[in-house]
Amino acid sequence: MLRLGLLALTLVALTLVALLAPGRAMAYEKPVFTETSVHDPSIIKANDGYYYIFGSHMAAARSLDLMGWETLSTDAHEGCSLVENVQEEMRTALTWAQTDTFWAPSVQVLDDGRYAMYYCCCRGDSPLSALGLAIADRPEGPYRDQGVFLYSGMTGKGADGAWYDATKHPNVVDPHAFYDKNGRMWMVYGSYSGGIFILEMDSATGFPVEGQGWGKKLLGRNHSRIEGPFILYSPETDYYYLFLSFGGLDSNGGYNIRVARSRNPDGPYEDSKGQDMFQCGGKPGTFFNDADIVGYGVKLMGGYQFMPVSGEPNRMVVGYLSPGHNSAIYNPETNQYFLVFHTRFVNSGQAHSVRVHQFALNEDGWPVVLPYRYAGETMEPIDADARPGLYKVINHMTDINTKARRSTEITLSADGTLNGAVGSWTADDSYMEIIIDGTAYSGVFAKAYDSQQSVWTEVFTALSADGAALWGSKARPPR
Repeated sequence: MLRLGLLALTLVALTLVALLAPGRAMAYEKPVFTETSVHDPSIIKANDGYYYIFGSHMAAARSLDLMGWETLSTDAHEGCSLVENVQEEMRTALTWAQTDTFWAPSVQVLDDGRYAMYYCCCRGDSPLSALGLAIADRPEGPYRDQGVFLYSGMTGKGADGAWYDATKHPNVVDPHAFYDKNGRMWMVYGSYSGGIFILEMDSATGFPVEGQGWGKKLLGRNHSRIEGPFILYSPETDYYYLFLSFGGLDSNGGYNIRVARSRNPDGPYEDSKGQDMFQCGGKPGTFFNDADIVGYGVKLMGGYQFMPVSGEPNRMVVGYLSPGHNSAIYNPETNQYFLVFHTRFVNSGQAHSVRVHQFALNEDGWPVVLPYRYAGETMEPIDADARPGLYKVINHMTDINTKARRSTEITLSADGTLNGAVGSWTADDSYMEIIIDGTAYSGVFAKAYDSQQSVWTEVFTALSADGAALWGSKARPPR
């Protein structure tokens, strides 16, 4: 009896572990979400089994399943759990930047297993910024300052020995430290000002390899509204994906997530039109000129709102506004990709919350993001007879949209035709294609949880060759 009891307990424990692991949750059960508010969330999977996100103002949270979040830290003042006596510990950076808070950090594991936090401070109305390193034995801290290694916004010479020029030199904020496929460590960084740069790092010390100055420029100039760089390698495609946020971060700023890719961690990066992203930036003499940059990058999402169709019970639906400053992570055990970002919401002011959306790679090797937040879906193939139906469809287009793009209604007929638009569609167990008004979009079908209507449903997510995302969510009104 004792052996049977222990066996039963073991089976229960294994079942719970399976349910908690991303990609292992029981499909099509109603998910349970616990919210957290971490601005600019940068994700890492720690050796304790938790996913940790670190954001601006020393905010942090953790989760086992990417759905239920436990908030760990909320601000950069007294009581900050990540850094003891943070205002004194990081006084050098705070004094230089003339501020009392921090912008988006990045945490990465060093060779010896310690956790390196790349923190940054900025005055905000100028690129007067400092970027430093702090180290801890555990992901939750406490982190101890190791010193600032990059400054910007100075009157005088910068890291490259030349007179600092904010139109071509970086604002040293928004770092992301990562390893390439060969185990070399890099750090991409930058926001607005002179653009996005990358440095090779020493994974033993956590500091940049000496002699690089600012590092290598990847894109941007003349204060273009481009920030929040994050690089993820895919072993499936052998590409490095550079995620970026275009536009402004407030609710009417038009924040939107874009991506480019390269065979090398330090570029050059190209978009789906084959454009070298190095050319993406403002023209000489311009300032925040979005017209110069909207034609670059693959736009994965901007503000959007799925409107209810006739018969759906919830008529008061919520939409995203200014989703952005994302990170991303790949789970090699389940072959799943996740996009992690903060978003504001329609009619909710500047309040923001973290969202995690799963994404796949389409037939052309570009990320296609599911329309709804991750709810434990496993990306299993959708049965052929479940694909046709009435869909709420959102075309994200390629602009910097400051208002939520609302869905229209299109029926995917079983014979491959469309009702509600001119075009056609095809699909197999791996990929789908939909052609609307002469534009082809390549993507996948999947099952996802429509939290607006509290129902699991079929969705599709696809991209056009010019870098516009198209999403569809099958309507499921009560019978």
